[in-house]
Amino acid sequence: MGSSVLRRETCRLCEGRNLDLVLPLKPSALADAYVPAELTTEVQETYPLDLFWCRDCGHLQLLDVVDPEILFRNYIYVTSSSPGLVEHFRQYANEVMRRVNPPAGSLAVDIGSNEGILLGFFQKHGLRVLGIDPAEEIAHKATEAGIKTLPAFFTSELAAQVRNEYGPATIITANNVYAHSDALADMTEGIRHLLAPDGVFIFEVSYLVDLMQNMVFDFVYHEHLCYHAVKPLTTFFHRHGLELIDVERVPTKGGSLRGTAQLMGGPRAVSPSVAELIELESSMGLDRAETYLSFGAKIDDVKRQLSALLHQLKAEGKTIAGYGASATVTTLIYHFELGEMLDFIVDDVEERQGLFSPGQHIPVLSPETLYERRPDYVLILAWRFAEPIIKKHREYLERGGHFIVPLPVIEIV
Repeated sequence: MGSSVLRRETCRLCEGRNLDLVLPLKPSALADAYVPAELTTEVQETYPLDLFWCRDCGHLQLLDVVDPEILFRNYIYVTSSSPGLVEHFRQYANEVMRRVNPPAGSLAVDIGSNEGILLGFFQKHGLRVLGIDPAEEIAHKATEAGIKTLPAFFTSELAAQVRNEYGPATIITANNVYAHSDALADMTEGIRHLLAPDGVFIFEVSYLVDLMQNMVFDFVYHEHLCYHAVKPLTTFFHRHGLELIDVERVPTKGGSLRGTAQLMGGPRAVSPSVAELIELESSMGLDRAETYLSFGAKIDDVKRQLSALLHQLKAEGKTIAGYGASATVTTLIYHFELGEMLDFIVDDVEERQGLFSPGQHIPVLSPETLYERRPDYVLILAWRFAEPIIKKHREYLERGGHFIVPLPVIEIV
């Protein structure tokens, strides 16, 4: 496996050692590592993708950590490429301003700020803003566009420097970042150190409840080290001198959790939402290993049915294409072993067209190809968007094509 991946021995939240393997997924290449034609001769390494559950605090996590330098330094994903996310951040900023009501000129810091879209909205509300993001190219562009962004990983050491230079932060945000760091304890110490006494830390992460309820197991990939639930997080924040005071479920990314924390004993009351979600988690059995084992069995059941269906179609000489070339698709292709089945993949994002899928090197083409090559079946790999995709390509169906939606249950359209 080489030095680019390390296996941790302890839980990322509580440092306990009682870790059970509850959801073994097939090892895969890095989810977003789509490559141009000239790199298809190079073999892309695959890394383990096994989920472990901590018996001590109930946290679900990957223990195999791919070197973050490999994952994030040349990161290419930009927020604005995701439909709806810009509007999501506009509303997010409005909501935070309404709830926190910070004095004008307060500092807002965004960890993993990407191109600075959220901070841009805070800036319009009269706040001073600072972004922190390790993707050098993206950080540089954001700074040029007027959102000062430090090209770095957020650590407790960096937090101390920022506090010295800019003063304490009234608002610290981290969106789809708080599950990506192996050093969550150090990051959280940094957040505590940087927060103003009446400040809040607001984060969005994929929510384990949604992962289970919506069967979005394809959200498991190497960047996502943690699969957060409220109960383990509550204990974790306490360890680091913070308290979780509010949680809400938001629809982004297949179902996310937006949490708000303050310094322990801070000015805001704890909302009943925290206890309500802990209650929900326990009613779903998220505090028992069996729950994850039976979830895995459900996934493998779908895999068997899909595999049988595709093999039968291939035996009948049918052509099969895939639809969708995002990070989640990589997990799906590897775990369901679809590499051999797909002639090509189409995707709406122009930047992806002309590239080849991570590891398996299936060509990614424009959706126009469905009309030129007319595959008999199109497997919708980006299955959460099946409805808009099918709507958009009624014509493909009218010409005799078929769509296959693999999850949550297999459906042929």
